[in-house]
Amino acid sequence: MKKRSAHAKRLFRSDDLCQLRQVTGAAISPDGRRVIYAIETMSADKRKYFSNLYMADTAGGESKQFTFGEVSDRGMVWSSDGKQIAFVSTRDKKTGIYIISSEGGAEQKIFEADGSFSNLLWTPDSSSLIYQFRYNDSHHEPDEKKKGEAPVYRHITRLFYRLDGSGFLPQDRYHLWRLDIASGKTRQLTRGKRDEVDPALSADGRWLAYVSNVSPDPDLESLKIDLFVMPSDGGKARKIGAPPGPKGMPSFSPDGKKIAYVGHANPNDAWGVTNFHVWTVGLSGSSAAKDLLHRFDRQTFDQTGGDMGEGEGGMPPVWSADGKKIFFAASDTGCTHIFYVPAGGGLPTRITKKSCHIKGYSFDKRRSRIAAVYSDLSTPGELHLIPAEYNGDRKAKAITSSNTSLFSEINQPKVREIWFKAHDGTELQGWLVTPPKFNRNKKYPAILEIHGGPRIQYGFSYYYEMLYLASRGYVVFYTNPRGGAGRGETFAGTIVADWGGIDYLDCMAAADYLEKLPYVNKNRVGVTGGSYGGYMTAWIVGHTDRFRAAVTQRAVVDLTYIVGSSDIGYEFAREFEGLPWTAPETYVRCSPITYAKNIRTPLLIIHSEQDLRCDISQAEQLFVMLKLLKRRVEFIRFPEEPHGLSRHGRPDRRVARLDWIVKWFDRYMR
Repeated sequence: MKKRSAHAKRLFRSDDLCQLRQVTGAAISPDGRRVIYAIETMSADKRKYFSNLYMADTAGGESKQFTFGEVSDRGMVWSSDGKQIAFVSTRDKKTGIYIISSEGGAEQKIFEADGSFSNLLWTPDSSSLIYQFRYNDSHHEPDEKKKGEAPVYRHITRLFYRLDGSGFLPQDRYHLWRLDIASGKTRQLTRGKRDEVDPALSADGRWLAYVSNVSPDPDLESLKIDLFVMPSDGGKARKIGAPPGPKGMPSFSPDGKKIAYVGHANPNDAWGVTNFHVWTVGLSGSSAAKDLLHRFDRQTFDQTGGDMGEGEGGMPPVWSADGKKIFFAASDTGCTHIFYVPAGGGLPTRITKKSCHIKGYSFDKRRSRIAAVYSDLSTPGELHLIPAEYNGDRKAKAITSSNTSLFSEINQPKVREIWFKAHDGTELQGWLVTPPKFNRNKKYPAILEIHGGPRIQYGFSYYYEMLYLASRGYVVFYTNPRGGAGRGETFAGTIVADWGGIDYLDCMAAADYLEKLPYVNKNRVGVTGGSYGGYMTAWIVGHTDRFRAAVTQRAVVDLTYIVGSSDIGYEFAREFEGLPWTAPETYVRCSPITYAKNIRTPLLIIHSEQDLRCDISQAEQLFVMLKLLKRRVEFIRFPEEPHGLSRHGRPDRRVARLDWIVKWFDRYMR
């Protein structure tokens, strides 16, 4: 008998999730010589997330830890002179603004308040910080012992009154504040009943830009956002003329005469179909707003999904030091890349060529170096240093390698990109994951995974779930059907008012491809997905019996009731070209519950009890209906968790979720 090697590698376990470390944010110094970055870890014992700060030298790549303890440090920004770093930290359930010397040492708490801080900005003289802040309702409770208690009642007057992952929104709105570092005194710069967000400072520090929705009812007209400029030390704000539509992340040109922002000019857009682009507008009114990328059929923010962290997001446009070009991020065919475009407009140039997912970036003062949070198929999130030039990632340097020790123990599955044809000939993109020690002569059970959104994309990012399922002996196939992101407006818009149409056919084409692989057992194929992917899973098993087992997660199954039960359900009016009482046929036709009586596939329903995006009543309806029909169905409920359990829920519950998915597929597909 062959003796087993003492160094034989093992397979992924579900609880290896809790050992993963990832870079979640980075800021490069003005001179480009150092980078401060945050590494997030999970504690299985304490069932919490922690993040500490580290400093890296960009020349040698050496790093040292800057902050310690069971804290959550984030939102780092360098002072203009490079001597200090400000950041937001939560410690002992209290959040505040801290400062640490760029040479290291003990951090200093400058200001603490019962609320939410974000978007810190240093003034050019390094004497003050401008930031975005909103008080919690508990701030107004004088008795410290009662601050954690639920109120006697909640008086709701606005349409948008809660948010998944945050709960009930406080009465206060986000406003802009200024903090004097020496004295620790704060001054509120904006006031009123509207949120003022995304602050940006001019290079000379005199002017402050921000965006705000000042419509009569911002909740009903959520895409009508305007751009404003005001003196940075307070004063009257002035609206900058630009087409109606969403706007965000403003950025001043070096000479202070223009502002770049990310947005579009369609305030009646469906759910994320119209491309966000980089626009510029003059402060004086002499230069009209201009879409710099009108021929670029892609979204200029991150739409690449994953299960390491919360969702997708935006990265602000960044002007070159000479003001001749503007850097930005965009989602493109399974990637999120860094580009630049001439400041006068035109076709963009891509800096990052390798297939990857850029999760965040920071530029030095000369705009010659980029500190990027980088992910790919084998990397959860690492710090890379990239030259800000064409083909910049050919000269890129990986500064961190946070999971080398863990990965050295594990025989990892292989992942490769696949292109296949839909039934009408359209080329579709996907990724195939094969088990470790893969044998082409063996027949494997397989799982089709469907992404959420719908307008996000699977891509060249790290998916622990896919790797774990493959480690348990499954071939896993995850794809981008039409209706998703990364392929332009026409691709994204095909399912407006027609969920369950072409997207369903594309999923069936993916299943056809999977079942035709010689090493897949076509009689043992399962399907799963979360959010919109959970919707599509429920839709699929209501329309075909071809799958051996299914797991629907955090799904909407009855669109008629999601309008009132979801935190943003009223936004469905744009996606479905009406509301349930104005377009009832569309809502009924597109709801999986309409076809649930046809379900014969063994179905596991997974849902979180504090899911405010797709309320748990959606899962309850489907479960009770199938039980009354005497179908094979079970229901897993996760207490306290929001919609994003799979990405950033309590670590032990994330592990339990993975275990239940495997248990279900093992029961019916082994």
